[in-house]
Parts: sequence; structure tokens; C-alpha cells
Amino acid sequence: MIYLDNAATTFPKPETVYKTMDDTNRNAAINAGRGAYRLAREASKLIFDTKNMIRKLIHADSSAAVVFTPSITIALNEIINGIEWNKGDCVYVSPYDHNAVARTLHLAEQKQGIKVYLLPIDTDTYEIDIEKTKYEFSRNKPRAVFCTHVSNVTGYILPVIELFEEAKKYDAITVLDSAQSLGLVEIDSKQMKADIIAFAGHKSLYGPFGIGGFVNVGNIILGVSIVGGTGSDSLNLNMPEGNESKYESASMNIVAISGLYAALQSLNQKEIYEREKLLTRYLVNKLESVKGLKLFVPTNPDKHIGIVSFTINNMNSEDVGIILDEEFDIAVRTGYHCAPYIHEFLGDCTFNGTVRVSLGINNDYADIDRLAEALNEVLV
Repeated sequence: MIYLDNAATTFPKPETVYKTMDDTNRNAAINAGRGAYRLAREASKLIFDTKNMIRKLIHADSSAAVVFTPSITIALNEIINGIEWNKGDCVYVSPYDHNAVARTLHLAEQKQGIKVYLLPIDTDTYEIDIEKTKYEFSRNKPRAVFCTHVSNVTGYILPVIELFEEAKKYDAITVLDSAQSLGLVEIDSKQMKADIIAFAGHKSLYGPFGIGGFVNVGNIILGVSIVGGTGSDSLNLNMPEGNESKYESASMNIVAISGLYAALQSLNQKEIYEREKLLTRYLVNKLESVKGLKLFVPTNPDKHIGIVSFTINNMNSEDVGIILDEEFDIAVRTGYHCAPYIHEFLGDCTFNGTVRVSLGINNDYADIDRLAEALNEVLV
């Protein structure tokens, strides 16, 4: 199989991830923070060391709270539901954001009366319009700004540094969804002025499912939305006041954390970025030569990495995906990619969304050549 669905989850993982998880599962899959014995202490140290590696990756201070959750979706729920909203608060979100943000904010809009606004985009380039954003912020002052770093639909690298700089002029809370970027695109949390960075272990970090989280760089005060056992202060019915343990109820997935640790140890972000940029450019060039395709990619290649969406004249995107799978053993994603806003701008609803190709460290030029050949056969 030629696997081209790495935006959903990178696959396969580095061999060290599998070996480490297997070893942990067999020899150290115990409950961290719930015992004084050696293995429990070693598990706690593994969690501590993995969090430090996440801090280092985003250039955060050692004091920045790193909270582990079972997924980035749960992390974003904890963030959004943890912010103390006031009725009428203006919250901005990019049109490229995932339902992990969009649906959670929509629920807060229904329950707490916040007002959710889309960041304006240029309808010719599909890029965020910074000048119009400045104007919108001046009209409706932002209480918080949520933004994905890399679109999981088009591979567009959003101008988060400029966006968050404008947001900070109004003391807004800035939240970055780094699901598609952390481990691939350089993130400097201080330069970016991101208060909170949510991350997924199983995507561009090349770790396993079952581990995600957020880094509270700006020390934003968050209320508690998920409660339960933490292994500490157990007679207290309130959650402990620690800036990490307060948000980490339930047993930690030490097996997944060990996999993430192994992935971070083997990660070479700069090398992956440079290689994926070359493959992305090659992919775009090859698909541009296929007649009948309409590509949805940024016009500026410097603002694009890893992901390409397209439609084919008169074909349902799902049908294209099925043909590529059954006749050519090529795995792509089809549909709306859990990103509800952007498809109105792309105008792809008559095709039931787009066909999405997303690259990873295991892909090469031959994979792209085979995809282009298959698409040409589909269209004959």
C-alpha cells in the first residue's frame, strides 16, 4: 500500500516507537504517581522527561505547564471549557480550524453566550487577510483567538505570528492548534506569542495514538472541566492545585507516553521539514499536469507544506478514494476532513469535499509518480 493519509495519522511509526512501547507494555506498564516502588518512580520520571522534551521542542521555559491528555481533542476541550467566559465575549477562529476547536466553541457559544467570529480570508488566495483582521479586532475586540498552524485540508501555513501579535494588542488569549505542525514546522512559543499550544502525539510527532496535550506557556488560569483520581491529595474532593496535575485526572497512558518519548528522541524536525517541502513541491507539479484536477493549494509555496487537496471534474471525492484504494492500493482521505468552515470558501460541496493527499517521512517521489499515473488512468 502507498499510504498518503499522514494528516489523519502518520503511519507507519519509526521502529523505535514500536519497540519501546512493546518493552514498556511487557515490563513497565504500571500506574505512575500511585506507588512508592521503583517502577512507579521510573514511570513518573518518564513522564517528567517527555514533558521536558515537549518544552524544548517549542522553546518554552522549564516552568511552562505541560498537561498530558488522551488526545488533542480532549486537550482543546479542557482549554476551551476551562476559560472563564463572559456572555458576549468575542472569540475568533480561523476558517481552517478543525472540529476539535469549532464544535467545542460552538457548544460554548450555545451554553455561555460567547460570540464566535471567523478570521477574514482573501477569497482569491484563501490566505488570512491580516489587514481585515486588524479592522475586525478594532470593531469587536477579541477575548481569545484560536488558530490552527497548518491546515489539514490545504497544507496552508497560517500567519500565526502576525495574528497573535495583533491579538495581544487587545490582551486576548491566544491558542495554537499544532496538530499538523509540531515536529514538522519550527515553533518558537515566545516569538509566536502563543499562550497555549495544543498538540497531538500521533501526527507530525510520529508518536502513537492515546497521547496528546497542551502547553500553558502564558500561565493562563483555566478552570477544571474533567475531574477524577490523580493519585495525590485523595481525601480532597477538589482537584489538586498543581498547574499540571489539576488537569490530569485518571491513570496516565504510560505505554503511549513511552512511545511519544521514543518518537521525540528520534525526531529530526529540520530534516523532515526540508524533505517534505521538496516532496510537496514535486506533488503539486505532478498533480498540475493531470487534466481535470482542480487543486486547492496556497499560491505561495513558502506557505505550504505536506498536504494537497483536489477535486476531479464530475466525480464524487469518495468514489475517487475508493478507486485509488481498490484498483491501485493507494490510501488517501476524502470528504470534509473535520474542518467545517473552509469548504464553503473552496466551493467543493458538489464533490462531497476534496480528495486529500498528505505526506510523511515514509513517502518518496515514486509514491507521487504512482499517484499521478493512477489519477491519469482514472480520468481516461
